Amino acid sequence: MKTSLTQPKLDRTLDRANSDVVLIVDDVPDNLAMLHDALDESGYTVLVATHGEAALQRAAQVLPDIILLDAMMPGMDGFEVARCLKATPQTAHIPIVFMTGLTETEYLVAALECGGVDYVTKPIKPKEVLARMAVHLQGAREKRQARSALDAFGYASITVRVSDGKLMWQTPLARDLLLHYYGTDAPTTPPAVLTWLRRHVAHQDPQAEPPRLSIELAARRLTFRLHQQIGDSEGGGDWLIIMQEVSDQSVIEAMGLCFKLTPREAEVLYWVVKGKINRDIGDILGSSPMTVKKHLERVFAKLGVETRTAAAAMAMSRIRQLHPQFEQ
Repeated sequence: MKTSLTQPKLDRTLDRANSDVVLIVDDVPDNLAMLHDALDESGYTVLVATHGEAALQRAAQVLPDIILLDAMMPGMDGFEVARCLKATPQTAHIPIVFMTGLTETEYLVAALECGGVDYVTKPIKPKEVLARMAVHLQGAREKRQARSALDAFGYASITVRVSDGKLMWQTPLARDLLLHYYGTDAPTTPPAVLTWLRRHVAHQDPQAEPPRLSIELAARRLTFRLHQQIGDSEGGGDWLIIMQEVSDQSVIEAMGLCFKLTPREAEVLYWVVKGKINRDIGDILGSSPMTVKKHLERVFAKLGVETRTAAAAMAMSRIRQLHPQFEQ
């Protein structure tokens, strides 16, 4: 079994395939030693931090599977640590189990409100901690598998908090897509996406599927679909949004083959179908409107038509046969 207390350089090479990684945060050495030994014997990879700042640094380095967090510590207490972790997209998904000697309701409520998923009271009972951890690790593991499957099938996902507009979590594929289409990265949610989300939250109809948001970039289109609300609904809640990119490059290639067009002529016809004028097509393809006009004249000749409307209608008829999912 592997444990790591002092070697941050090894953190990113931890063997997660064989054991879950637990970060224990406590300023009392006896508590650390007892939990460390119990978790190690149970097959977990164990990391420790003795104060709040070290906990934040450690969590960012390692991205543990779960955090056991002492509520009362000198300096930055556990409540503040939890708020910082949940406000950071890279660590917001990590389940936090508070360890506290404070049993008054207000403290237990505070632990949950600042991001904890559960709590255990001191003096710590290792068997209770292990039982609570197992429940939350199973849920986190299922979420990771689902997110990985989404990415593998070309679907990306993000979680956005409505109250402040922060992008709380994103899959690797989602990060790449948002950078490509909007030039943004977490915790910034693209303004158009946030406006779309808030409009839905303000006027949501439980009986109707929310309208989707789409953005086009050349022959590629990124679509956003609201999947579900997660967590507390106060302030609008957090929303899981599924993204999918569709490329119409195959449509362009099919038009070229069907009508014996050159690649550039097929691109011009594609944008005519999309309703673009010559000036817009020129801007998209990096050509002048006059060059686009010449390409279009050759397209008309090959299709045996005289107008843009006729060319678009003929192309759409053939596209619908080959690509029923194509959106004009």
